[in-house]
Amino acid sequence: MGAAFHLRCIGCGAIHDPWEAIYVCRRCGDLLDVVYDYDRLPAGLRAMWRRRPLSVWRYREILPVGDRSKVVTLGEGGTGLHRCPGLARAIGMRDLYVKNEGENPTGSFKDRGMTVGVTKALELRMGTVACASTGNTSASLSAYAAKASLDCIVIVPSGKVALGKLAQAMVHGARIVAIRGNFDDALAIVRKLCSAYSVYLLNSINAFRLEGQKTLAMEVADQLGAAPDSIIVPVGNAGNISAIWKGLVELHRLGLLDALPRMIGIQAEGASPIVDAIRAGDAAITPVASPETIATAIRIGRPVNWKKAMRAIRESGGLAEKVSDGEIVEAQSLLARTEGLFVEPASAASIAGLRKLVALGAVEEDERVVCVTTGHGLKDIGIVIGRFPPIEEVEASLESVRACLADPFVRAAFSFGDGFGRAKAR
Repeated sequence: MGAAFHLRCIGCGAIHDPWEAIYVCRRCGDLLDVVYDYDRLPAGLRAMWRRRPLSVWRYREILPVGDRSKVVTLGEGGTGLHRCPGLARAIGMRDLYVKNEGENPTGSFKDRGMTVGVTKALELRMGTVACASTGNTSASLSAYAAKASLDCIVIVPSGKVALGKLAQAMVHGARIVAIRGNFDDALAIVRKLCSAYSVYLLNSINAFRLEGQKTLAMEVADQLGAAPDSIIVPVGNAGNISAIWKGLVELHRLGLLDALPRMIGIQAEGASPIVDAIRAGDAAITPVASPETIATAIRIGRPVNWKKAMRAIRESGGLAEKVSDGEIVEAQSLLARTEGLFVEPASAASIAGLRKLVALGAVEEDERVVCVTTGHGLKDIGIVIGRFPPIEEVEASLESVRACLADPFVRAAFSFGDGFGRAKAR
C-alpha cells in the first residue's frame, strides 16, 4: 500500500474521503489538495529515490495511490533538463535551463498527471474518463485510457484545437465532441456530465492529477542538485504552476530542499486574468470572456486553478507577466535556432516571458533559471509553417540547386552564410 493521505479543501479546510470521486469541497465548493501523513513516510527517501530511474513513479511514496499494481504508465517523466548556453547569451543570462516536457510519451507535460489520474480511475472502479481540452489534455488522457482499457470522452472547442493534438485523441479511440464555444464552456459541460453520470473527470480540477504534475519539481531538484532561483511556467488553466509549487514545498517540508525558488507565471496577452489580478493586487481574477492567442494550449479565460496559482506566485515571492503573440513566436524560433529544441507556441511563452523580465530587470543575469516548456513543437505546426516562405521546387540537378541556394531571397530567409560550406559566425 502507498502513503496515507486525504483530501483537504484549500478554502474552509474541510477533510474529504480520498476513496470517492470528488473534485471540489462539498461544504464550500472550493478546490481540494492532497495532503499526506508526512510523519509516516519512510526514512531515507532521497537514497531510495536515487536508486530508481528518473520518472514520475520514482517518487511513489508521495503519490496518492493505494494499490501500486494498478499503476497505468507509458514511461512518463524523466524529461531532459537542458543547459542552454546559446539561449542564455541571446537573452543576456549566464545559467539557464529548459525542462523540456515535450519529451513525455504523448509529447506534453500532461502525461505526468494522467498516469496518476487514470490510475485513480481504476482504483475508484470507474469505467469511463472524460476531459475538456485545448488539445494536450485530450491527447494524453486518450492514450492512458487506451492503455487502461477505459472509455474516453473528450469535449473540445470547435476549430480551436491544433490538428496534431486532435489526431492523437482520434487515433487512441476517444469519443470526441466539438462544441460551438471556448474551452471554459467545454469545461463547464464536462463537469456537469461527470456529476450526472459515472464518468471520472480528469481535468486539472482533479487534485489527484496535479499530484503527478508535481513530480516535475522533484526531477528539477534531483537534476540540478538544488533548487534554482526561479522557475518560469506558461499558465493556462494554472494547474501546472500550482502543482510544481506544491512539489517544491513538500520537498522543503521533508528536509530534501534547502531553499525554495520564485514561481513566475507567464500568460498570453489575450488570456491573462491571473497576471492582471496579481498586478492589481486583487484577491480574485476577473475572467476573460473571449480569450484569444495563437498559443492554443493557454487560450483560457477562466482558469480553474487560479486560486492555487496565485497562492504559489505570492507565497514564493514570484512574478506574473504577459507576452504578445509576436513575442511568443520570436521566442519559439530563438529556442529552436540556439538550442535545437522545438516547442509549441504555448511552451515558448516561458522563454518569451524570461526575455521580457530580463529586459525589465526583474530577473538578474546571474540567476539560475529553469524555463518549463510544456509541449513538443510538432503538436501545433500551423503557426510555424505560416511564418516561412514556400519551399521552392527546382529541377533535379546540382546546377538548379546551387542557383536556388544562391538566390538572395532564399539566403536571407534561411540565413545562409556568404559562401557554401562556410559556418555562420556566432
